[in-house]
Amino acid sequence: MDFFKRTRTIQYNLPSRNKNESFDKFPEIPLKPELDKNIELLKSAYTNCPDVIFREFIIAGQINATLLYIDGLSNIEEIDQHVLKTLIQIENFEQDKSFESVKRNLAVSDVKEISSLSEVFKQISSGNPVILIDKQISGISLGLPMWDKRGIEEPAAESVIRGPREGFVETIRVNTSLLRRKIRHPSLKMKQMNIGRYTDTQVIIAYIEGIANNTLIKEVTDRLERIEIDGILESGYIEEMIEDHPFSPFPQILTTERPDVAAACLLEGRIVILIDGTPFSLIAPCTFASLLQAPEDYYNRFLMSSFIRWLRYLFFLIALLAPSAYVAILTYHQEMIPTSLFLTIAQSREQIPFPALIEAFIMEITFEALREAGIRLPKQVGAAVSIVGALVIGQAATAAGLVSSPMVMVVAITGIASFLIPRYAAGIAIRMLRFPIMILSGMLGLLGVMLGIIVIVVHLCTLRSFGVPYLDSTSLLKLRNLKDVLIRAPWWAMDTRPESTELGNLHRQPYGQKPNPSKGGE
Repeated sequence: MDFFKRTRTIQYNLPSRNKNESFDKFPEIPLKPELDKNIELLKSAYTNCPDVIFREFIIAGQINATLLYIDGLSNIEEIDQHVLKTLIQIENFEQDKSFESVKRNLAVSDVKEISSLSEVFKQISSGNPVILIDKQISGISLGLPMWDKRGIEEPAAESVIRGPREGFVETIRVNTSLLRRKIRHPSLKMKQMNIGRYTDTQVIIAYIEGIANNTLIKEVTDRLERIEIDGILESGYIEEMIEDHPFSPFPQILTTERPDVAAACLLEGRIVILIDGTPFSLIAPCTFASLLQAPEDYYNRFLMSSFIRWLRYLFFLIALLAPSAYVAILTYHQEMIPTSLFLTIAQSREQIPFPALIEAFIMEITFEALREAGIRLPKQVGAAVSIVGALVIGQAATAAGLVSSPMVMVVAITGIASFLIPRYAAGIAIRMLRFPIMILSGMLGLLGVMLGIIVIVVHLCTLRSFGVPYLDSTSLLKLRNLKDVLIRAPWWAMDTRPESTELGNLHRQPYGQKPNPSKGGE
């Protein structure tokens, strides 16, 4: 079954660029046998670059050579001890086989042969020193990178009560090692490519061979290879370049900082994209149900996880519809409110000069501004400002007669409900859609609310993530996928993977592993 036969190809009418404009990362110029000419070309390329070091030396007192590296990216102690000292004092040097003699005597595990200037630029920019030898048309790249990196910490945005406390960092090799620690099988494959004319950012496509759909792997690879851009500084660049529906408010690619989440998605047959320079990895394909699933759902007992998931669904609807329903009922459907409650609301709104719709807009925009201010401010004062600010402004607005007390309560409940959405991108989408639904409710009442829900559901039905329908997990035609949607079934019951995986490897475990404890006395 081909899940990608209906993948929509998006074409943009971009202005044509000058044919002479090159999108090659580096010039493909082969190294020359004359060392002086190679050094002259390299120095002309690295003009006004004092951090690029050209260290000239003589190998065994017989042949000239130059060591190139960037200060701060390469391990200088290792270079001095195992490269320069070894080559200057080399004893068994054969001048007629100088290249082989140098490689044989280097006490460095990662040694590569390079033959062009583009490879020289790439290697030293990656922290690997390069040795160029006179009368040789090839250079030697040494795997001796070293740069400061952040320690492994728990992601602040994806913290859990029970579960691993480690997260991805900005160094891609650390991230790949974290994945290898989770999945210790040679079927975990990692395809490497570099994107960005100037940044030459390293990107890795990780998948499990035999579980991931081969068509999905090819689709992800093709989309990444089509990217032509000056630089990639964060995973958001790539996300916008490869998603199916760029104008949809809903994310079609998952992002995570947690290695355990990435490993779990790999075991489900998804693709993980790691980008050097950012702790956020991309996961494709993405479905709507995965936006409401938290890592902790799979670490607690299934009864508790199922209850919390249903609570999350409930508050997801509250975050989207509560202000709109309040505006619609208060404006057009007062008969739905109990008489005593309606009298209380009417009394609180007696001095309010604005209709319910304007009142809701004032409070929602103020709350969103306070939330963003709390994020941007320093951590020590951000939370205090957002919480205290909301209390003070809400109390002051109520005392000034700008908003009513019930509206403050509705907006507060809506704000709390939005915090239960585990994926930040999904929470942003709900916060955006809340405003047009409020406008519809102010114009048409509950009919407008229903119209907004219908438009959102129809839009979700048209979305695809790398060819996989966005509502694929919620389809009643695939009942086995509902084990991890409506509830979180116990692990002994989730014996199969989602149907979007490779059709030949659908089973996680043998069927029928339900615990069967022995009875006492038997």
